[in-house]
Amino acid sequence: MSRKPTRIQWQRQSRVLRVEFGPDQVYSLPAEYLRVHSPSAEVQGHGEREPLLVPGKREVSVRRIEPVGRYAVRLVFTDGHDTGLYSWDVLEQLGREQDRLWPLYLQRLEAAGMSRDSDVVKLSQLGKAKTYKPS
Repeated sequence: MSRKPTRIQWQRQSRVLRVEFGPDQVYSLPAEYLRVHSPSAEVQGHGEREPLLVPGKREVSVRRIEPVGRYAVRLVFTDGHDTGLYSWDVLEQLGREQDRLWPLYLQRLEAAGMSRDSDVVKLSQLGKAKTYKPS
């Protein structure tokens, strides 16, 4: 049985979701971190070992937080993503594992030649295209 958070607070200015499970268990989860680790099938896939790598979300924010029963919230992101249900267990796990998951995500981005910024196209992403015309 999962523990219900005692408080969930969206901090608009810093784009951080503050989730409290008690006085000694408080997590500050940035919107970008929540978006790239969404529990949705779109990100987590269907049984793959690693989740889909989601670049270009540095500036993403949360537009709305919707309660789902007594076990989760749906986060509606400014990029339109809204299919992940963040159960209490998922929020607690993301908080507990943030120090491990975030650097791993950054390493995977770097290895793939991708960026946290949506307007950056690295040359390694272009493959063997004969011509490249920036817009």
